[in-house]
Amino acid sequence: MTSRIPRDSRLRLVRPRPLAAAPRAVNQRRPRRPAPRPPEGTPAPAELARMARTGLAGAVRVARWADTALGPGRDSADGKATLSDTTAERAAADLGLPTAQVRSDWDIARLAGLVEVHGGSARPGWRLRAWDRDDSAVLRGWVALFDAWSLAYPEPADHEPAAVAEVVSAMPQVLSFLQLSAGPVPVEQLLDLLQQRVTELRTERCEVSYGPRTEETGTRPRPAEPAPAVGTRLAPLLDWALRALASVGALTYGAGQATLTPLGSWAVWVKLEQICVAAQSPAGNIEQSAEDMLRGCAQLRPNAARAEYRAWLAARPVGSAVGELVDAARGDDALLRGLAFEALRVVGAPAEPDVRAVVDEPALRPYALLWLAEHDGVDPEDAHEVLTREEATWLWVDTAAAVADHGEAPMLVRHLESAVQPTVPALLEEVRAVGHPRTVQVLVALAAAHPDPALAKAVRRAAFQVHTGG
Repeated sequence: MTSRIPRDSRLRLVRPRPLAAAPRAVNQRRPRRPAPRPPEGTPAPAELARMARTGLAGAVRVARWADTALGPGRDSADGKATLSDTTAERAAADLGLPTAQVRSDWDIARLAGLVEVHGGSARPGWRLRAWDRDDSAVLRGWVALFDAWSLAYPEPADHEPAAVAEVVSAMPQVLSFLQLSAGPVPVEQLLDLLQQRVTELRTERCEVSYGPRTEETGTRPRPAEPAPAVGTRLAPLLDWALRALASVGALTYGAGQATLTPLGSWAVWVKLEQICVAAQSPAGNIEQSAEDMLRGCAQLRPNAARAEYRAWLAARPVGSAVGELVDAARGDDALLRGLAFEALRVVGAPAEPDVRAVVDEPALRPYALLWLAEHDGVDPEDAHEVLTREEATWLWVDTAAAVADHGEAPMLVRHLESAVQPTVPALLEEVRAVGHPRTVQVLVALAAAHPDPALAKAVRRAAFQVHTGG
C-alpha cells in the first residue's frame, strides 16, 4: 500500500509485448475479477483524501518546513530517524509550535512517507511532492500511517514486549469486528475478543509447559488453562492500542466505547481486500518460491503479473519476500532478473534498503539504479539517464539474453532499436568491451535472426572475436 503504481519504462526490458504475454485464447477464457467496491456508506475517494489531508496537516507543515529550510547534505536527524535537538528547536521557532509538537508531527510525517530519513539526513518523500494534486498518494500515505499505528503512540513501559507484540498481532481481528459492527462497540466486548485472539495465537505457537516428565507415563504435564487474570492484564494494553489508533485518526475512543472513523473503516476494508487477493492468487503461484512464481508470471500480461506479485507478497513478511526476490535476480536467467525488479517495484519503499545493498553487484547494478531512480520520483521515461553508457550497454546485453532465451527472433531484431549507440558498429564495439558473460550467445542469436546478410555477417564476426578473445 505504500508504493507507487509501477509504470512502463522506456527501457523495454521484458515488461510489455509478446515476451510477457500469455496466449490470447487463455486470456479470453479467464474471467476478469470485478473491481471490488467498498462497503455501503463509505465516502468517495476525494472525500477520504480530504479527511486524510486534514488529519495530516501538521505532519505536512513540518515536512514542507524541512524541505525549504534544510539544505541538501545537512544533518537534520540523529541517526535514529528522529529530529536532532538543534533542528527541532529551529523548527519550533520558525513554526511557532512547541518542540514536542514538532517532534510528534515529524514522526507522523516519517511514518506516512512524507519525509525519508537516511542516516543523519532527511529528504522529502515523493508523497509530499504529490500531496496537493494526487488523492491516491494522500490515501496511500495515510494507510502507511495506519499500518504503523503501534509506532505512533508510546507503548506502555510496564508491560513485557512479548505481551505488546501479541496485542499488536491480535488487533487486526479487533479492527475487523469494529468494521463489521459499523458503529460504537463497548470496550468490554473488544476486550473479550482480544483475549480470545491472544489465546488462539498462543495455541498456534504450541506454548506448552516444559516441566519434568511424570513417572507414570513419561509424558510432560498438559499445558495449564489460561489464567482468568489474562483479561485484566490485557485491559491496559487494549487501552493503549485504542488510543494509538485514535491518535492516527482510525477511530474515536471515549465513554467506554470505540468507533471506526470513515477513514479507519475504509482502511480496514482495504486490508481485508488484500487478504482476499492473497487468498485468490490469479495464477495460483502464491505458495511457490520466488523463482517459480516469477517463471509463472513470465507468461502473463503486465497487469496480470503485477496482480500476481501483489498476491504473492501479501502472503509473506515483506523482509523475507524481498530477500527471495533479490536472490532470484542473482541467478543466471536474465528474464527472472527483470521480473524480480518488476516485483520489487510493487513492494515499493520497504525494498529500498535491499535494493541499495546490491548496487555494487555488477549483474544487478543497472536494475537497482533504475529502481532507485523511479523510487526517488524520476519519471520512468527518463530513469535510463542515471545509467552510464557502459551500464546501459550491459543492460542491453542482459535484456537481449532474456529475449534470446524466452522470446522470438523478431523481438531480438527489434531489440536493436533500444540500444543507446547510434549505429550497429558502435553497438558491437561497446558490447564486446562490456564483458557480459552472455555476449557471445546474444550476438550469435542476433546474427541468426537478423534478415540483413551484411549486418548478420558483421555480428557473427563480432561474436567470433569475443569468443576468441580478439
